[in-house]
Amino acid sequence: MATRTQARESVIGLLYAVDLGNDGIIKFVDEILEDRKIRNKQKDFALNLFNGVIDNLEKIDEEIQVHLNQGLLSDLGNVEKSILRLAVYEILFENLDKPIIINEAIELSKRLASDSAPKFINGVLDKVKR
Repeated sequence: MATRTQARESVIGLLYAVDLGNDGIIKFVDEILEDRKIRNKQKDFALNLFNGVIDNLEKIDEEIQVHLNQGLLSDLGNVEKSILRLAVYEILFENLDKPIIINEAIELSKRLASDSAPKFINGVLDKVKR
C-alpha cells in the first residue's frame, strides 16, 4: 500500500506535467495513480490534493508570489513550483499539522529538486504558515 508521501510525490509529478503544458493529463489522473500503485485511501488523498491545487491555482500562486523575496513565480523551477503549490494548498485548505506539511515538502524537495530547493522551500512555506 502506498504512503501519503508516495501519494504527494505522484501529485507533484502530475502538477509538474500540467505546469509544462500537458493539460490533457488531467483526464488520465486515475490511471496514472493506479499505475503508480496509489490506491484506496491514498488515491482519494492524492485526488483530493491534485484537484484542490488545480481548482485553487490562482490563489495558491498569489500566495507564493507574495512570499517570494525577489523574482517571480515564473522564475522558479517547475519541480520547486509544483512542490510549493502542493504544500501551500495543504497549508491553506487542508486541516493538517503545518509542521508536518512543511517537513514533507522539504523531504520531497531533497529527493526531487535542486540542492538549494529544501532551504528555499522551507523559507517560503515558513512565511506562508504565519
